[in-house]
Amino acid sequence: MTTTTAVDGSRILTALGEVRDPELDEPITSLGFVASCTVSADGHARVRLRLPTYFCAPNFAFLMVADAYDVVSTLDGVRTADVALEDHFAADAINGGVAARAGFARSFDGEAVGELDELRADFLRKAVLAGTDQVCRPLVASGVQPAALVALTLGEVPPSRALDRLRQRRAELDLPAGDDAPLLIEPTTGAPVADAAVPLHLRKARTTRISVEANSGICRGMLRHRYDTQGEGEEELT
Repeated sequence: MTTTTAVDGSRILTALGEVRDPELDEPITSLGFVASCTVSADGHARVRLRLPTYFCAPNFAFLMVADAYDVVSTLDGVRTADVALEDHFAADAINGGVAARAGFARSFDGEAVGELDELRADFLRKAVLAGTDQVCRPLVASGVQPAALVALTLGEVPPSRALDRLRQRRAELDLPAGDDAPLLIEPTTGAPVADAAVPLHLRKARTTRISVEANSGICRGMLRHRYDTQGEGEEELT
């Protein structure tokens, strides 16, 4: 006898919380990008996504819709997944391509030059830099000299959510993420940062983190201006 795991909207929202905006490195749920999320008693899931503007970059949008489809469709108890982007100029091409598992290049035939693997990797490298600043700033504030950071390993850094996130992003790029891995590494190669390069590396990390956070604030503001409803799973508006 085969049993089916029950699925409800909360489980789908939890799964969608693992999908990130590739540029902002934040969950689409906390950003308010999930307009609605429902599932029928017999396992038919329906998710509708939204973005801050009608002209948000289609490559970013495609990544989010495809990732959302992947996490929802593979949940135990989900028989079919209908995941679609609304109110976007390229919604038809994106939704049709994701549903057909066609990939970005085929979905935008004649317009796209290739798939989005390198774009995803570029954003992960930025996330590693931003995460490095998030981990290093408390250390420097506690009295650790910037020059001493180069000798630290991840295992010597106090546990924190920022550290967990940094480890995860590094692992996604196949960069050193174990306890014996250096805290400071080059995000393109995984090589340890040289002593003389530490000041520049920390400045780049700080600049990247500030840029990502500024873009996040802009996107949230534009979304609230465009829609007057709160997204599924979004934190209470303040």
